[in-house]
Amino acid sequence: MNDIAITAGALNPPILMGADGSFRRVGVEIEFLGPTARAAAEALANDLGGSCEAEDPHAFRVTGTGLGDLLIETDLRHVHPDHHPELDLRLNRRLATWLGTVTAPFVPRELITAPLPIARLSQMDIVIASLRAAGAHGRGAVLWDSLGLHFNIDPPHLDATTVMAFLKAFLLVGDRLRREIAHGSFRHALVLPPDYPQAYKHRVLDPTYWPRLPELTEDYLVANPTRKRALDLLPLLAHFDEERVRSVLPHEKIASRPVFHYRLPQAHLSDPARSIMPDWQRWLSVERLAACTEGLAALGKAVLSRGSA
Repeated sequence: MNDIAITAGALNPPILMGADGSFRRVGVEIEFLGPTARAAAEALANDLGGSCEAEDPHAFRVTGTGLGDLLIETDLRHVHPDHHPELDLRLNRRLATWLGTVTAPFVPRELITAPLPIARLSQMDIVIASLRAAGAHGRGAVLWDSLGLHFNIDPPHLDATTVMAFLKAFLLVGDRLRREIAHGSFRHALVLPPDYPQAYKHRVLDPTYWPRLPELTEDYLVANPTRKRALDLLPLLAHFDEERVRSVLPHEKIASRPVFHYRLPQAHLSDPARSIMPDWQRWLSVERLAACTEGLAALGKAVLSRGSA
């Protein structure tokens, strides 16, 4: 297994329990090219022992697998008008079906899992192998964007202090994560989510900056009115105050949910030696730093004293 050696017990974050008192879970999103949503879903249903049901001509749900429900859909909102009432331009079903068909060669399909116990995350490599056998491919990027490997991670607590600790930790290690994920490729680095504004990074890393949720939300929306951030807080902030988030981004693709949406990694289904677990290990470096308040303060102060973030 490349990138990072996985050792026993290395999958777990320092805080195992979530805000609801149960073990924390993680959902996975994987983008790929190749088979249609139907063909990919049917392959998963056959290999994993589930059943395949159409939600629309370009979205199929696989139910009854050992990993819970899986959804495969074309990653373009306009081809799923019934599922996206936030769109300002909604196509009728016939046009939506046509658009999904003609854009299939260059618009990725996306696999979306139900939340998984962290201990079962490594089983996602079996799912990826099934997709690859069905013809799924990809090398981290398409012409204009990343092929995303996203994690939706249960926070250990649902409060402003936890959100800020994770954001501070992420900003402190973010440049290293970017370098490791790009693997020296200019193209892969170019299509990573844009970085946070420098002034906002400096504000967040100030050891005295621990805002309450309303101020945290307001500051984030002013500086980051986009979901294209490596650690996208919009789903979590919408969970806290959807009306405020929607007032700024009424048409953005934001699913309100109590998760950290980590969208920096890239999917490489064309590489049979590549696992998703090294990217999970990288996220765990954020978890470990977020759990150390003294470390956050010291590192934040050091970064600000150098005048960079």
